[in-house]
Amino acid sequence: MDTPDNGAGPAEDVAGRLMELALGHLLSAALRTAAHCRVADHLAAGPRTAEELAELTGTHARHLRRVLRYLATRGVFREDEAGAFHLTPAGDALRTDAPYSQHAAVLMLTDPVFQRTSAGLEETVREEGPSFERAFGKPFFAYLAGDPALRELFDAGMTSLSGPVDAVVAGTYPFPERGTVVDVGGGRGGLLRAVLRGRPGLSGVLLDQTPAVSTHVLSGDETVRGRWSAESGDFFTKVPKGGDLYILKHVLHDWPDEACMRILRNCRTAMAPDARLVIVESVLPPGNDPHPGKTMDVAMAAIVDGQERTEAEFAALLSRAGFELTRILPTTAFPSVVEAVPV
Repeated sequence: MDTPDNGAGPAEDVAGRLMELALGHLLSAALRTAAHCRVADHLAAGPRTAEELAELTGTHARHLRRVLRYLATRGVFREDEAGAFHLTPAGDALRTDAPYSQHAAVLMLTDPVFQRTSAGLEETVREEGPSFERAFGKPFFAYLAGDPALRELFDAGMTSLSGPVDAVVAGTYPFPERGTVVDVGGGRGGLLRAVLRGRPGLSGVLLDQTPAVSTHVLSGDETVRGRWSAESGDFFTKVPKGGDLYILKHVLHDWPDEACMRILRNCRTAMAPDARLVIVESVLPPGNDPHPGKTMDVAMAAIVDGQERTEAEFAALLSRAGFELTRILPTTAFPSVVEAVPV
């Protein structure tokens, strides 16, 4: 039945809600502004007014206050009745010296390269294929290889984004007490380091391309000394043999199914019959509730023609590659741990 028009308009402020959604790019811009100005660093010692922050950051107080007030509506900062701004847990994570700082991750995710890619999302939907390639003339990872500054930003941002996840995954999944863990496409080795720290009897192998491996974090940690090796390589070509457990963390979501098959089959070839495969990625839940994986899924479509997957999609993909999905362990972070064994 149609709702009668009594002249009062809809009960919900639909226009206001859609305006907020349509201007979502301003939230990204405001967050980037706060990160660039290192506002969180200046609030680490206690609350400050916009005037005090403007003097410290070389910005205009009136406009800075408007940006911070906006971010306060999203829980990044908190403004008190006296007009001073405080750190919230989210704002504290923007400090450059915070444990598991997200400062580098925010700068990466809000970089103009990705903003331009998102602006072309309609082309991804209409034409199929990532808008990044249309905007920049080549696939994302090929473009990354030719731009050292962007590669450094990407590696730093991914390390930042992964920090809290690494600790959670290392504490959630029952890694073996002994044996060898192979981290395939493991970036700078943050997850491998976290795993080895918690299992003194384990050794590990880090595999990734040269730019990531050359800046790995393993050599500076005395708790894992002598229990790791780092190899430059391409998981599309081959994967180190002899591991008891193989990890793919935020690897498969970068690629469409057929490319994932090549990675998984290389892992399958390298694995002993009793080895295990651990995939760390978002597992998309059903329903309409917000989930970080649903946001990242759209980003993957626009940037690399990748995707986040449901449990059923993971099971089908793994089965085609010669694996059986044995269990999915949720974590307190946004990804889950998907375990599989060779069949």
